Amino acid sequence: MANPNHPQPLPPRETPPAEQVAGIALDAVAKAIARLRYGTIGLTIHDGRVVQLEVTERQRFT
Repeated sequence: MANPNHPQPLPPRETPPAEQVAGIALDAVAKAIARLRYGTIGLTIHDGRVVQLEVTERQRFT
């Protein structure tokens, strides 16, 4: 019987193939570039794979 004070481990996550992740990441970067007028786009890479996209938008009043 499982001890209720110790949570059970999560089942392993199925990760999509690297090519699929790369395609999704490239599409997300392209969309971010298209809508961004001033700012920065940053990618976080883990083990050679894109895992996070950050967009920082700047507003200019000139």
